[in-house]
Amino acid sequence: IHSSMQSVSVQQRTHHVSCASKRSVASRAGLASAVPRRAARVQTRAPRLGVTAEVVTNENGEKVMQGSPQILSEGGRSATSSVMAVILGGGAGSRLYPLTKNRAKPAVPIGGAYRLIDVPMSNCINSGLSKIYILTQFNSTSLNRHLAKTYNVGSGGVRFGGDGFVEVLAATQTPTDKEWFQGTADAVRQYSWLFEDIKNRSVEEIVILSGDHLYRMDYMKFVDHHRATNADVTIGCLPMDDSRASDFGLMKIDDSGRIMEFAEKPKGDALKAMAVDTTVLGLDKSAAALNPYIASMGIYVFKKETMLELLKNHEEMNDFGGEIIPKAASDYNVQAYLFNDYWEDIGTIKSFFHANLGLTSNPPKFEFHDQEGPIYTSPRFLPPAMVVGSKLSDTIVSHGAMVADSVIKHSIVGLRARVGAGANIEDTMIMGADFYENDEQRAVLEAQGKVPIGIGAGTTLKNVIVDKNGRIGKNCTIINKDNVQEAAMEDQGYYIRDGIVVVLRNATIPDGTVI
Repeated sequence: IHSSMQSVSVQQRTHHVSCASKRSVASRAGLASAVPRRAARVQTRAPRLGVTAEVVTNENGEKVMQGSPQILSEGGRSATSSVMAVILGGGAGSRLYPLTKNRAKPAVPIGGAYRLIDVPMSNCINSGLSKIYILTQFNSTSLNRHLAKTYNVGSGGVRFGGDGFVEVLAATQTPTDKEWFQGTADAVRQYSWLFEDIKNRSVEEIVILSGDHLYRMDYMKFVDHHRATNADVTIGCLPMDDSRASDFGLMKIDDSGRIMEFAEKPKGDALKAMAVDTTVLGLDKSAAALNPYIASMGIYVFKKETMLELLKNHEEMNDFGGEIIPKAASDYNVQAYLFNDYWEDIGTIKSFFHANLGLTSNPPKFEFHDQEGPIYTSPRFLPPAMVVGSKLSDTIVSHGAMVADSVIKHSIVGLRARVGAGANIEDTMIMGADFYENDEQRAVLEAQGKVPIGIGAGTTLKNVIVDKNGRIGKNCTIINKDNVQEAAMEDQGYYIRDGIVVVLRNATIPDGTVI
């Protein structure tokens, strides 16, 4: 059984030299005349990163990247003060419906205790990035609330010192922009004035991120590569084999890693034509032979002036991946950065479901409780989970959950979830509840013929997602017995997407229901 939730208070170090430091002692001793009226303060600037990398041929005849960005700043980390992160909240999230019925994609719960937005936010914090904007548009109330509780300056959340900040930029209408966000690039364009504001005058690189990916990444390695190759734009990319490559937008590079060509989900001969030598990006020969393609992750590093120039000069282009980036490749130095680790796009119910259940594997492909790169979330101050007389295997049980006399396999039991006696649960994600119902409240509901929050006694679940505050009665069987792939049964409290039954948020499934 895994129980996982992290909260943190982060203090960003500021480096400065004060000429008043020694004299402050004299001042406290009453020697006020020894202290100048205005103590001079000298702000030290982190030295710029040296560009030292180049492509060379080694003794085995392989083309490799030689050298690396010079890590010149104090503490062994590249300068982060000139880097800003922009996290895109995404569109309506129709492929994740009904989980996005009342919330934005980045606010969808994941892993029993987290939300999707916690992944890029935590990656930023762990990478030393403290200037963060989040662009939102659809159903952003719960996302805004979570961000305010978890990452804003103030009590209880992550704290940024110096000039760090976390700010939400909502879609709005102005005298010059009367439309809502029309795409990823348009969302950034509508706030381009802010990136030129005096508040952000020191920003030189902008990292564009998505709010619905699951991965752990040091963004400063991404930025370092961007600096080392003197790129105008750098695209995060994944190595791909033949079996998956046709599901992604692919890129073709030259011997220096510069991107020369794009193809959107190519098939057959068009797919073969997109094969590249991935040893150029750092794979060894055997791995490169198995993964001859590179696919875009949908995350980018821009030089600030390049991004603003592209957005201003091509106002007809509203999307980064499909329009701005291919256009940039023809006129600018656009480089590829290889990320050879776990990454998943949580864009559909099927990918969301399997990514969550993958967390229960041993060992899992992705772990939230990595000591060196933890994923943070809202501090909730809940009691430990209580499990009584039950058999659990390959299961995550979150804080505040209560499980009694049940069998649970390969599943996630979320925050404050309650599972009744005799329940049999397999391959299921229970998101939990936003509040508790005590025993008296539950008894009153049952006496009135109503269903309390949680999973009722004697109920069987398989291949199910139970959204927040779901009420499933006693002796129900939800297993998609007819193997239905798609069904919209919203009036009955559930959908079926990709063969997975999704019980709606706040929905009630009566006692004895069979699905």
